[in-house]
Amino acid sequence: MSMLELCRVSKVYGQGTAEVHALAEVSLVVDAGSMVAVMGPSGSGKSTLLTIAGSLEEPASGEVLVAGQPVSKMSRGAQARLRRRVIGYVFQDFNLLPGLTAAENVSLPLELDGLSARKARVAALNALGRLGLSGRASSYPDQMSGGERQRVAIARAMVGERRLLLADEPSGALDSVNSEAVMRLLHDACKNGGMAAVVVTHDAQLASWADRVVLLHDGRVTGQTVPAARPESLLAPGDTR
Repeated sequence: MSMLELCRVSKVYGQGTAEVHALAEVSLVVDAGSMVAVMGPSGSGKSTLLTIAGSLEEPASGEVLVAGQPVSKMSRGAQARLRRRVIGYVFQDFNLLPGLTAAENVSLPLELDGLSARKARVAALNALGRLGLSGRASSYPDQMSGGERQRVAIARAMVGERRLLLADEPSGALDSVNSEAVMRLLHDACKNGGMAAVVVTHDAQLASWADRVVLLHDGRVTGQTVPAARPESLLAPGDTR
């Protein structure tokens, strides 16, 4: 089943001599259970692709479908529900609320969608635990390192019954060990949990966790490739790092 489809999507910013074509007729299909990595130079349209896929921006032309539903035909309220229930988004700058603890940041989208505070907290603690942050549940963002804040943002994106994860450099604030751990977690969520994921990264080693790597340049898809070797295949028996 296709969880995300971009059909000839274009996006233009500015007008006249200042006009910039951020995306030019980009088409992309991401099935449930698969991870796609998006790579390309700065300014190639990677972040724009994610914001449009997540209904945070509207394309100038083309269509976006999430779980088979055309986003353009949804009301703003329906799009908001889609983001709360189906789509998890990891921003480059985390976007955590400074006045909330880690657990409260993670549980917030569930509570906004009507889940009781108690059940939302249990789900949030489980998500934080999967990312090694059980001991930071009561900490506020300014009490955590950049890497910890990044992992809280990832926990928030994955909490609940999310079926599509969109991550903009999810390992950008992490060291190499935690970066690999996060990509392994996303990989397992797709393979074992049926989630679909689109991950923007500049790191070819991390991109090799994906089922497919899409290359963007000047807003156009210039190629796609399947990683030759997956990181998990390179680990020695019993190595769980």
